[in-house]
Amino acid sequence: MLEKAQYLVVEGPIGAGKTSLARRLAERLNAHPVMEQPECNPFLSRFYADIERWALPTQLDFLFQRADLLAQIAQARQQGQRVVSDFLLEKDPLFASLNLGEDEARLYQRIFAQLHPTRIRPDLVIYLQAQPDTLIDRVRKRGMDAERKITESYLAAVSSRYASFFHDYNAAPVFIVNAEVLNPVDEDDDFELILKRLQAMRGYREYFSYA
Repeated sequence: MLEKAQYLVVEGPIGAGKTSLARRLAERLNAHPVMEQPECNPFLSRFYADIERWALPTQLDFLFQRADLLAQIAQARQQGQRVVSDFLLEKDPLFASLNLGEDEARLYQRIFAQLHPTRIRPDLVIYLQAQPDTLIDRVRKRGMDAERKITESYLAAVSSRYASFFHDYNAAPVFIVNAEVLNPVDEDDDFELILKRLQAMRGYREYFSYA
């Protein structure tokens, strides 16, 4: 599966390690990395301080950023480049449904539908799972100013939405990694194990854990 995958996406809730793993995979596979830049969202730190007030501008800024990044991915693929990214556009409404009020959610859906950003289907999605207490611990350790006010309850809600999203997701093969016990970002052995399993992957959906 890995050899044939020319467009790979690493996904997972905040703190799961998706961006770090995506960068490591891009380097190993000699692929073009296309990553989200949450630090460029001017509303993000205000959002975590007051979710209800700042959810809509935060969501829309991320939506437009992801649309721009997808255009970059489409261009890279047209040029024959292999791409590794750390987001799926299809997951964008996941956060909208969690954070927006009813009227704002309707407005967001209209913008999402009208925007029609370039959509290209990934060849393989790697989904990282971890418990909320592990996620909050990793978020605290990386020390990003904008994330200092994230709560474990919010991460639990995000993690639950991710689980529901990927339960129904079938647009591409999915390789689910238990990031609770595997740390492919910091542990070389875990990274190599995951690469081997990806190379041997034959089914449309597989789950990998030590247990």
